[in-house]
Amino acid sequence: MSHPSLGRGSNVADDDIDDDEQYHTAPGEVDDELDPDYDHDDDEPEEEDDNEDNEDNEEEEEEEEEEDDDDDSDGQEGNFFIDIGGRMLALTLPQLHALISREDPSIFGPPGRTRPRTPPDPDRFPKVPSEKGTELMDSGLFGVTPAAVPSSTKYSSPQAEVALRLLDRELGLRDPIDQRMDQRILAQTMIPSDPADMLIRFPQSVYSGQFSDDGNFFYAVGKDFKVRMYDTSNPYNWRYYKTARFPFGQWTLSDASLSPDNRWLAITSLLPHVCLAPTDPNDSGDPYTLDLSNTGLTGREQGAYWRDARHFAIFSVRYSGDSRELVAGTNRNSVIVYDIESRTVLHNVVGHNDDVNAVCFADKSSPHILYSGSDDTTIKVWDRRSMADRRAAGAFVGHIEGLTYIDSKNDGRYLLSNGKDHSMKLWDLRMAMSEPDFSSKDPTRCTRNRTTDYRWTELRDDDWFPHPHDNSVVTFRGHRVTRTLIRCHFSPPGSTNSRYVYSGSFDGKVYIWNLDATLAGTIDVGAESQRILGRANARPSPPYRHLRDHGYTAACIREAHWHPKAPMVVASAWGGDNTDSGFCSVHSFNDGLEDEGIEMGRLLNERLEPSQPA
Repeated sequence: MSHPSLGRGSNVADDDIDDDEQYHTAPGEVDDELDPDYDHDDDEPEEEDDNEDNEDNEEEEEEEEEEDDDDDSDGQEGNFFIDIGGRMLALTLPQLHALISREDPSIFGPPGRTRPRTPPDPDRFPKVPSEKGTELMDSGLFGVTPAAVPSSTKYSSPQAEVALRLLDRELGLRDPIDQRMDQRILAQTMIPSDPADMLIRFPQSVYSGQFSDDGNFFYAVGKDFKVRMYDTSNPYNWRYYKTARFPFGQWTLSDASLSPDNRWLAITSLLPHVCLAPTDPNDSGDPYTLDLSNTGLTGREQGAYWRDARHFAIFSVRYSGDSRELVAGTNRNSVIVYDIESRTVLHNVVGHNDDVNAVCFADKSSPHILYSGSDDTTIKVWDRRSMADRRAAGAFVGHIEGLTYIDSKNDGRYLLSNGKDHSMKLWDLRMAMSEPDFSSKDPTRCTRNRTTDYRWTELRDDDWFPHPHDNSVVTFRGHRVTRTLIRCHFSPPGSTNSRYVYSGSFDGKVYIWNLDATLAGTIDVGAESQRILGRANARPSPPYRHLRDHGYTAACIREAHWHPKAPMVVASAWGGDNTDSGFCSVHSFNDGLEDEGIEMGRLLNERLEPSQPA
């Protein structure tokens, strides 16, 4: 990352480092890599320097009252670190003051950044409702528009609509064609609500949680290098399955992908390895390890990943539809295609100018077209049949900050992306920018000097601007993408008729949109988790306490996932009970809490055993 950042060396704590980008803030990391005299053995000298700094600071405190002038010129050497152009530099306090007084553009952004400026155009944001999105809603590709089903009945609420349509169906008051249309409308009407069926608490943050395509399986990816698996064949009666552990992780697990046959789970950490863990509860063997760097080494044998060109971090991994290949995105700005059977790297293409945070296939039934989303703000389209020439087949541009996630509708046409600019975008493969156009227009020129580091600050609405070469179809806004790589998805065809798109959010909510960018609903997971955990007035604890200014309440929803066959959403989150723990909160459509049914608001541990608030 080339974003300028400033920090005091003595106050940089491990817990304050971003979940997926720890290596960006390691003091001396980039500096050592660029230093021609770097000898891969700098740990002890760094400790000695820290001791000298502490001694200097103590001497200054004793002489502070008598030698105020000396305090401005001596001491605190190297106590502040600043990242300029990708190089970490140590500054004294006077040097820091000098830089602040200069308002250096390389540190504080464009000249005049801190001075009063003309308010931005309030009409620059995308129009809501979106005309193109409305056309898609009426096209039949994303559910059924209720107006297409003639009815003289006016419904007072979604619950009333469900009840009356079910009554019509049972009484046989409509012809078969209308009944099928009613069935589709019923599916897309059942949006899960705030009250949680159950809350599953984990020892550490949950980074991802997804259902299998058939809905029979759910897995939760934790920061503690464990993946918990559950049998969800009955979505209202989960059963604990097993736990798989990544044997030599770095900082956290970054991603997991379930094979199409549900037999294997590909798990990644911030290392160049993929662990294939069997999902069979009777198989207690260790995971198989695949080395995507082709070095033959594993874990600590490779050393720190920022010191070896062969060693890199994997941010995203996906199975191909035939389960024969894996595609991965790395911090080396590359996309890797790996053959599982032969255990060889088929392609390693550097196709971006920054980290590749997300990858996916355009269609699970075809391994040919895949996408990659990067911190360079672009999405690249790749054709597996022509990746050997290392040229992308197309590109999508429109985000003004880095990409955090991409998700395909699996129809070979539509793609969804989440960005650090607090925007989610819908793309159509037919509108992709060709590689020659991408090279000639240079669409990333307007985003290269971005100065917002989403790990510590948010992009302000005043700083948002429409990309001049935006080739997206619809833009969705309202959620907050801060601190971590928050994910987004299309709603499934079975349980929602493909009607919606949705995303997690830093403010503790799940946002659900119609295709015209209007808000279909929200699930306030943060408030519900506080209620269940008995921490309604809890104050966030490290590493989240310093995030209160960004709207942090009790939970950061890193991913939400919709059950493919039932009106149920599971939110995977950080925090929630005034600790560093995480949870999965299960929310289903409920037409009335007074009705008979399963007990709501249950608090369970990772093995689905009853638990109590801490």
